[in-house]
Amino acid sequence: MRYEKLEALLRVALDMRGSAEGISLEEIQRSYGISRRTAERMRDAIERVFPQMEQANPGEIPKRWRIRSGPVGNLAGVSSEELVALTTAAQIAKRDNVADLSARLETLAAKLKSLIRPEVARRIGPDLEALMEAEGIALRPGPRLAIPNALLEDLRHAILACKKIRLHYRARGTGKLSRQLVCPYGFLYGNRHYLVAYSLSEGISDYRLFSLANIEKIEVQEAPFRRRRDFSLQTFAERSFGVFQEDPLDVKWHFTPQSAPDARQYLFHPTQVFEDQSDGSLVVRFRAGGALEMCWHLFTWGDQVRIIEPKQLRTMQRQQLRKAEVAQRQERRDAEARAEPD
Repeated sequence: MRYEKLEALLRVALDMRGSAEGISLEEIQRSYGISRRTAERMRDAIERVFPQMEQANPGEIPKRWRIRSGPVGNLAGVSSEELVALTTAAQIAKRDNVADLSARLETLAAKLKSLIRPEVARRIGPDLEALMEAEGIALRPGPRLAIPNALLEDLRHAILACKKIRLHYRARGTGKLSRQLVCPYGFLYGNRHYLVAYSLSEGISDYRLFSLANIEKIEVQEAPFRRRRDFSLQTFAERSFGVFQEDPLDVKWHFTPQSAPDARQYLFHPTQVFEDQSDGSLVVRFRAGGALEMCWHLFTWGDQVRIIEPKQLRTMQRQQLRKAEVAQRQERRDAEARAEPD
């Protein structure tokens, strides 16, 4: 228990050192689930050890505390596991073709390594090499969409500066080129990478996804925009099963006893609830849009999963199965025709 209290004290000190705005007693209470009095004792103990602690907002309420400089930096040791985590993140970004993010992470890892004392670096070097080998991150095989680094840099600048941009966007389905004025909010990374932006086009005025690979050019506008406080990128992403944004559905799937152990290892959606059945099967519930993407995923489970709700998802799955069967029959006929002698 005493070690846990010491760890909490060190973490609060690091929080104070890493925040220019400072940390309030209320934030310490929430972060560590402690009383007001305990938070005050922790603050006082940190001040005794680090006399350079100061109030970041004199005369304001609530008071916020920070540590401007001093020996606390020596306590913020970098472990081999942490360096591996950072390097692994850089490799995953490179694998997923987010080159500019990968480069930034690699630069950050190099800077952290340069801050480590030589004797410590020699000690953790072998561990770092072994852990990196154990991670086994490999480049994903197959085709990947090429996204220019300059485009990502310009988009990231517009997001941080809250500048409107005009997209030169080519629709994937029709190939039609459009020019749309949008307010960029962030990125969603996956098999395809998307820009999340609020479209100012007439008749839309809503948040939209734009495939980064289909953005041919952007023009950063001088006019700024004000980010909506009620918008959360996380909440926006959780509205859908995959990427497609639709009205959410209350979904209920039933996995057979044979497939239930595998299904329990999946995070189908952040809002999911598992219900174990007496026969060893599993029911999964969640609320999200993206019915077509759900069907695509359920195909991989074959007859080991059954859609209980909603009815429209069951109907869509049957339609998609029929389309797949028709396509397979046509492929067989084409193959047989090619095999016939002239």
